[in-house]
Amino acid sequence: MKVYKPEWQCTFSVNEGAEESASWKERVAWRLRGVADRLEGGGRTVKIDYRVTPMVSSQEVDTCLGKGFEVTQRLLTQLAQQQACEDVMRHAKAELYEQHSQH
Repeated sequence: MKVYKPEWQCTFSVNEGAEESASWKERVAWRLRGVADRLEGGGRTVKIDYRVTPMVSSQEVDTCLGKGFEVTQRLLTQLAQQQACEDVMRHAKAELYEQHSQH
């Protein structure tokens, strides 16, 4: 009887800048991305590298990335809501947040 063993591999990385070992082309590309971020303002450029075997379609990769960014947006929205609540409490009940020095 023949035994079949599925094999797969997936590497995924997100970079926010050139690594020390980066080529001059990659360093220039990151500088250009930085300039673009400053010109547009309010954004953040990241580079996503992935390698999947066996190969999956670009559409499937796009779907996965889209779902990941949806989760990210929900998490950031929760954090913003929590911060807004804390800001209201700090304003309404400032005495709860005052640091008293103990002697």
